[in-house]
Amino acid sequence: MLKMGEIIAQKRKEMGLTQVELAEKMYVTDKAVSKWERNLANPDIQSINKLAEILNISVNELLMAPKAQKNKEIEAIVQLIFKAVALAMGIALLVLSILNEIDLKMGFSLTGIAIISLSIYLLNKDKED
Repeated sequence: MLKMGEIIAQKRKEMGLTQVELAEKMYVTDKAVSKWERNLANPDIQSINKLAEILNISVNELLMAPKAQKNKEIEAIVQLIFKAVALAMGIALLVLSILNEIDLKMGFSLTGIAIISLSIYLLNKDKED
């Protein structure tokens, strides 16, 4: 998924505009356009509609790129947490068993948490593939 700056640069180039020309149409400096395209800054909220109009794209198309990327990153972190929980429960079960500090109820609880976490991880992984 492209970041907002990449979308701006791509659409600008497709239209045959230079950064200076886009800057003039937006009433900003070419340095501002350069920062947008390098993802060092974003256009201010008042400029988004005008920028989308100039680039001949919807505001949603312009704004959704960073959100989609962020959602993907959050999903990867959540997946990692589910794997870590399953692993932690397995290790806890093993260590407590070795130390003879676990009863049947606790063993089933730890195993259940591990299985549920692993199942959620695998279901989400299958959805991605």
